[in-house]
Amino acid sequence: MQELDPTILQKANSWLEGNYDADVKAQIQKLIDDKAYTELTDSFYRDLEFGTGGLRGIMGPGSNRINKYTIGSATQGLANYLKKTYPGEKIKVAIAHDSRNNADLFSTITANVFSANDIHVYYFKALRPTPELSFAVRHFGCKSGVMLTASHNPKEYNGYKAYGDDGGQFVAPHDAAVMDEVAKIKSIDEVKFTRVDANIEEIGEEVDALYLDNITTLSVSPDAIKRQKDLKIVFSPIHGTGITLVPQALERFGFENVILVDEQTTPDGNFPTVVYPNPEEKEALTLALKKAQDTDADLVLATDPDADRVGIAVKNTDGEFVLLNGNQTGTMLINYLLTAWEEKGKLTGKEYIVKTIVTTYLIDAIAAAKNVTCYNTLTGFKYIGELMTKFEGQQTFIGGGEESYGYLIGDFVRDKDAVVSSAFIAEMTAYYKDKGSSLFEALLDTYVQYGFYKEKLISLTKKGKTGAEEIVAMMETFRNNPPAELGGSKVITLKDYEKSVETDLTTNTSKPIELPTSDVLQFITADGSIISARPSGTEPKIKFYCSVNGKLASKEAYAETDKLLDEKINTIMKDLGV
Repeated sequence: MQELDPTILQKANSWLEGNYDADVKAQIQKLIDDKAYTELTDSFYRDLEFGTGGLRGIMGPGSNRINKYTIGSATQGLANYLKKTYPGEKIKVAIAHDSRNNADLFSTITANVFSANDIHVYYFKALRPTPELSFAVRHFGCKSGVMLTASHNPKEYNGYKAYGDDGGQFVAPHDAAVMDEVAKIKSIDEVKFTRVDANIEEIGEEVDALYLDNITTLSVSPDAIKRQKDLKIVFSPIHGTGITLVPQALERFGFENVILVDEQTTPDGNFPTVVYPNPEEKEALTLALKKAQDTDADLVLATDPDADRVGIAVKNTDGEFVLLNGNQTGTMLINYLLTAWEEKGKLTGKEYIVKTIVTTYLIDAIAAAKNVTCYNTLTGFKYIGELMTKFEGQQTFIGGGEESYGYLIGDFVRDKDAVVSSAFIAEMTAYYKDKGSSLFEALLDTYVQYGFYKEKLISLTKKGKTGAEEIVAMMETFRNNPPAELGGSKVITLKDYEKSVETDLTTNTSKPIELPTSDVLQFITADGSIISARPSGTEPKIKFYCSVNGKLASKEAYAETDKLLDEKINTIMKDLGV
């Protein structure tokens, strides 16, 4: 039987003896009595880290769990930061939550703590999508915002996303300053939990209307929608907040034939019809795909619990529904937007798009062909938002996105937005259908024109304390002993974003990387393959992103070329030992 580290027992006892609720103490005592030492260790071996995006973790008692005390401490630390940063001002914040279990409880606690610190709270009285929280921060002139969500994680998780005054998640140096203030909270007795009703203002439908009014103005192809208003769209919110706004957005854009997946429209933090509420997973779209087949739909849309990510399915050339991955959807969105803007004479030379370094470089190729600047940021949508704020009033943001199914069109929000993205994916589908093409055929045309780029993400889950140590060791091995060859092609460039150094391995010369530091390694081969290794900032995983490319001679050659690129990716991953 595993022995219990005395320091873990000491920390657990501090909770048993501290100012914590009786039910929390009972849960901890049961873990001790049952000798559930692995769970007890994972619950207390560290304090749940308030990272650059906030908190995310499994719900339960303990310092390394999401509970009212870790939420309260995070909020007190954020409140302290805000009061130090804006002395003498009446500070305003906005708070929203998704459909997760306890999300309403945690959002109430968050509101209570802010209010007790004499901060005015705009509190969404019912669940709302993450992008609407970002919109509300900007609309009300808030200094910060909090979204209670764990995005697409399993039902055991919850989380806390913290936002700055531009509606984007905190970036340097503010992120570190907030983390420092949260880390200073050493006792639960320092947290002000007592609610001040006068400091809390409920908001809801009036903000929905403002948000929808704004995104509706972004439509580029209203005439195509009018001609294709009967486009059959199957939509599933996968038991999340997408149900509150996505159908309304589609209706605002002019679509009249939206078919809901009834079994998944009711918000439910247990996500009873799926294993994971993640639109990246085919299993999560099982019911939506069946509905699409039964109704002969043109498009399938599915959003994650907080409606910042969207997955889609379209018919291939054989009439079978296939899921597009995040890179494919992002490519098509950017290609459509740039093409539509170009056709309407809206490209003036001041427009730009943004993507992350692990997102397909097919987007870069399309932007270059249309003379639109494409910026690359570190992984994390907050960096896209940061760039948007930097260029606000100087350049025009058209759209952006990342491979993990997060996209944004227009600058009303500073986070990925599945509501506006769903509307534009539908508009894009109508645009191509109006021209006699399906979305899948348009994707193949894009490959023929710009090159066939194929990407694959491999995630290795490493749970608990030992898993975290394994991930650190893996990154150190890759950093100190980079592979000489991958997929039969020599590795010619090593980019170490933690050390901010790009090394040309053929000449052994280096130059600086002009981005913030991040624990990411990129290997670039002579044939243009790009392989990135990165520990996840929100999950106990290490992720490997592999991108290969080749020429697609014709649409008819798609299946054969796709297979060859798949084989190349598999060889590269084998070479990496993944």
